[in-house]
Amino acid sequence: MSTDPDEGLSVLLELHGFTAEVGDAFWISMKARVVEKSPGRPHGIQYALTLHRPGNERVVGYDNAHQPKVGRGPSAASRTRALAFDHMHFKGTITPYTFESPVKLLEDFWADVETILKEEGVS
Repeated sequence: MSTDPDEGLSVLLELHGFTAEVGDAFWISMKARVVEKSPGRPHGIQYALTLHRPGNERVVGYDNAHQPKVGRGPSAASRTRALAFDHMHFKGTITPYTFESPVKLLEDFWADVETILKEEGVS
């Protein structure tokens, strides 16, 4: 695998606005656009890749729309400010996500989609 952080950027950007059913009324949505680099988005991409179950409940999501909440209490705010916005939602849990490249982002998203669909018995 290449270590080029821009590898696959054109593919990710072409997926902007893509929505499709992936089986048994589960559906995915993909959004991606180039933005100015910032501490929250150091790679210069704003993205949201999501899998929803019937009824529109998000089951999996990779995005950088906001800072992920890390921990609780007074020290959580200082840890949050130091993080990039990249994070993932998986079955109701939010965790920081280490963005490596658009290709890796897509690979990680699709691996989680496949895991959930398999668990749900969706072929």
